[in-house]
Formats: sequence, structure tokens, C-alpha cells
Amino acid sequence: MAQRTDAGTATRAGRRDPGERGRLGREERREALLDAASALAVGGEPEAITMDAVAERAGVSRPLVYRHFPNREDLIAAGMYILPRRCKQIAFANPTYSVGDAFLVKARNPKNLHSYEDVAKNSKARLGVVVGTVEQQWAGELGVPSDRLVIFPDTPSALAGVQSDRVDAFAGTSLTVQDLLRKLHSKQLAKAQPFKQPVINGVSVRGYGAFGFRKSDAAFREAFNKRMAAFIGTPRYTKIMSRFGFGKDNLPGKMTAKDLCQRER
Repeated sequence: MAQRTDAGTATRAGRRDPGERGRLGREERREALLDAASALAVGGEPEAITMDAVAERAGVSRPLVYRHFPNREDLIAAGMYILPRRCKQIAFANPTYSVGDAFLVKARNPKNLHSYEDVAKNSKARLGVVVGTVEQQWAGELGVPSDRLVIFPDTPSALAGVQSDRVDAFAGTSLTVQDLLRKLHSKQLAKAQPFKQPVINGVSVRGYGAFGFRKSDAAFREAFNKRMAAFIGTPRYTKIMSRFGFGKDNLPGKMTAKDLCQRER
């Protein structure tokens, strides 16, 4: 199941190009690989998507591709974020999940931080982000001053920043924060609840993931949409998605692929 490396992860506006060799976070790298796979699928058959071809397209080593996707089938079947640039290449089904941002904070959230705006308003609050992520971009656009924005090279460093009180919160995807808490089993850290999702230029920057189809498979895609519409939100769906850290706040709601493909961002 794709994460926003955005992530993506999915790759939202401001994320690095798939071919860039700079250091990317795990979610950003995963989304870059999905970008590479979708580009290879344009005008071709699924057989064109090989691990070697994806590695070459993304400018990474073959072993790195396997670190994110155990096999070719996992790569092809992985849900991708629906982005306008991807909509030009493949036909997306309606989203099956959504992923927003979250703050990792100390237990009981001492500075009461529930949004980027809360950080901007509190002159003593410091926010940690991973370099090159959209969270770094959102923080700046929503008023967090640069002198209170601590940029870390990777997620483990950002986690250490919260634990050592270097920052009061770490901004990442909800899945990233959930995964950290699941692995740590620490009562000293928590996910800020509730959390206000960032809105940029009147548009929510929440990511929506879906399965991709060839544009020629319109009938297949529509049949898939009908079956998934009846399945999403059921107890069985919830049980399956919970294995990947998804909860009720990850439901796609009424958002459609058409809506997302027409977005400016």
C-alpha cells in the first residue's frame, strides 16, 4: 500500500523529481519509484515495468527498488497518489484511501500544537521537518518562521529531535507518525489529536491514493469503481486496511479521481 512519500509521499508539489539523486526520505523515494513505474507504463504493456527499468528511470540502484517493493507485482499493484501530472499518463480509479499530515509530539502535547498555524502563533514553538518534504514547504507557506523551523536529514533524526526537546513537534504524514509510534511503544510520545490538515490557496493538500489503469481499460476501471464503492468503509475493508496502519481518518470520503485530476496542485 502506497504511502505518501507523498508518501509521498505521494509526490506533491515541491517534492523532488524521480531522477534526482539527492537524499530522499523513505516515503519520497517510494513515490519517486511509483512515478518511474507509471512513466514506463505510458504507451506500453505491464511487461515494460521491470525492476531494472524502474531503477534506471528513477536513477537508483536495483537493490534500492527491492527495499521498497519485494517484487514486480507489488510495485505494479501499489496504490499511487492521484496527481494531475500522473493523470496524463494513466487512468485512475477513484481513491481507496487518503493520507494527511500529523504532528509527533511529547505526551500530552505540552505546547498544545494541533496545526501549522498553532506553531506559527506560538513564538516559543519549534517545528521539525525532514529536508525536501512538502511538510517543509507547508510550514513556510502557513507562517512558521525559518528560525523556528528545524530541518533534519531524515526521519530518525527528526524523531530524536522531539525526544531531546530540540523541537516541540515533528511534521510528517499521518502514516509516518503512526508507524513511528507503533514501533517505539513509547508512552513519552504521542500523535497530536485533533489535527487540522493544511489548506494551501483554498485547497486541502491531503493525498489520495488509488489503483491505476490503462486509458484503454475504461470499462474495467468503471466496474472496479462500482465494486470498490460498495466495499470501502465496510468492516472487512477496515480490517484489511488496519494492517497497514490505516484508520477511519484515512477514508477517501466523496473525493473522486476526476476531482483530483483537475486540481491545480
